[in-house]
Amino acid sequence: MTAVQPSNNIKAIVGGGRKPLLEETRASLLVLCSLALLIGLTTGLGAVVFRALIALVHNASYNGRLSFIYDANISDGPSRFGDFVLLSPIAGGLIVVFLVRRFAPEAKGHGVPEVIDAIFYKQGNIRGTVAVIKALASAISIGSGAAVGREGPIIQIGSALGSALSQLIGLSARQKITLLSAGAGAGIAATFNTPLGGVLFALEILLPEVSNRTFLPVVVATGAATTIGRTLIGPDPAFAVPDVQSLLSTSFNPQEAIAFVLLGLICGVAAWSFIRLLVFMEDGFPKLSKNEYIQNIMGMAVIGLMMVGLTRAFGHSYIDGVGYSVIQNILDHKITTAGLLVLLFALKLLATTISLGCGASGGIFSPSLYLGATLGAAFAAATSSILPHSGLTPSSAAIVGMAAIVGAGTGGVMTAIVMVFEMTRDYAIIVPVIVAVALAAGVRRALVSETIYTVKLRHRGHRIPKERHINLYLIRQAQDIMERRFIVARAGTTLKQAMPAEDTDDARAIVVERDGRIAGLIPPRSGLWVESQINPNLLVERFAERRVVICRDEDLLSLVFARLKRHRAGAAIVFQGSARPRVNDIVGIVTKRVIADAVIDSYED
Repeated sequence: MTAVQPSNNIKAIVGGGRKPLLEETRASLLVLCSLALLIGLTTGLGAVVFRALIALVHNASYNGRLSFIYDANISDGPSRFGDFVLLSPIAGGLIVVFLVRRFAPEAKGHGVPEVIDAIFYKQGNIRGTVAVIKALASAISIGSGAAVGREGPIIQIGSALGSALSQLIGLSARQKITLLSAGAGAGIAATFNTPLGGVLFALEILLPEVSNRTFLPVVVATGAATTIGRTLIGPDPAFAVPDVQSLLSTSFNPQEAIAFVLLGLICGVAAWSFIRLLVFMEDGFPKLSKNEYIQNIMGMAVIGLMMVGLTRAFGHSYIDGVGYSVIQNILDHKITTAGLLVLLFALKLLATTISLGCGASGGIFSPSLYLGATLGAAFAAATSSILPHSGLTPSSAAIVGMAAIVGAGTGGVMTAIVMVFEMTRDYAIIVPVIVAVALAAGVRRALVSETIYTVKLRHRGHRIPKERHINLYLIRQAQDIMERRFIVARAGTTLKQAMPAEDTDDARAIVVERDGRIAGLIPPRSGLWVESQINPNLLVERFAERRVVICRDEDLLSLVFARLKRHRAGAAIVFQGSARPRVNDIVGIVTKRVIADAVIDSYED
């Protein structure tokens, strides 16, 4: 055991100061919010440009014209190219593979896992190139027919912008992650016109910490991005929803409750199926061929065949792109046949997982909305005769289904509830949505612990916390964790006199007092017992820390932490009462060891 050094060096042994590995800039909250405002404005413009790129590619590959005007909520009908539309997703996919392989491998897939990976395993670092390549690759994927969404790309684009700016300034990892998450929230807010949903997405799915220093920049960024989106795209919600207030009973209805409970359970199973099938496709395509171009040709050929087959059978390709037109048709009661809805659910599930498995670039949020809408509407159509008084219609069930599959699949339960409400602006459906989302999330978690965002990272060996622990140990007080055994020694006492013979491991702290007042502290486990055997006549005050950290027994641990950090101390003396502390008021010692135990005990696996 190392002997204790003189008092001017004891801090290096028991408390220690630590130096940062790299010089980092720590911006004030005001500066951080100003940077978030810039990121929000840039991301909002990026979302507008991204949607324009999707429109350009879609119009060129599907309708044979060059135009930036495209409303994804309106059905196009058959392609101008007829059956040759089969070639569109194949050609687009080959371009995407080239861009991703050549410039930014991180842009492959649905994007959000890469953002989460950057937060937890890369200190918030995302290359700025990713924003450009992700925008191009995803616009080509979506516009040419891949069955993927546009929210994942804009999340990654906003995150890359936030991270790139943070790296340019040299911000600390914590603030870098904050601005990265602010960019992600801004992206989803701008593309869906859902500012609250964007904030909740960042807080619930991305940020490891929720506090003013993380919350405020996210709010600023999402507000700025939403303003840009509403100014340049329009203030309307993502979907026009018929009034469902009259369709739901104003009082408790057992059939209505049963219907929404069953729908929530079914959506939980559907979310699990989505996750498992996506994993199967992402693992399976590399086994078919080592060449990524061949993988993409095989997958996109299947998508093209689906588009041609559905167009020949029903006059519309249905499963390509974001699929908003199908959702809007369901809400407008234009698609109500249970058989067709089930078919569209199954084909979209296959098309999305195949697209992402073979190398497309795009998100899973829009496909999740599609799956929820078709499954919910199919459930309403199939159970109308069994539960005639449930008040369930295809449109109301579609809204509930959208929220349930998004919440269960992504793990963002509150995000799903708020975003679906913002996209539809129909408060009448909110209670059934809450019930269904909660049940769906519970079923999914019982079947598979990982979300659709984290399952991919687990295969890399990168485990992501399933819960965001909001520092629940901070509700505890100093008296809850303090060590109650300590020694009080007067100044002038020798080590031999201060340390009882039975204390052979110096496990107790020593409080040094002079004339009834605290003069210093020797933290426990400082190696002092060995020194007392070698030099028993040395005085205890020689080893005491002079800058004593004190706290009251009722002080929260957050205050204790702040004082320990400020003084770089290894322990704090706990006293009772509100007067100036004296030795007789001491009731315990808070050490870093007991703090670590409190943190560990608060963790739930």
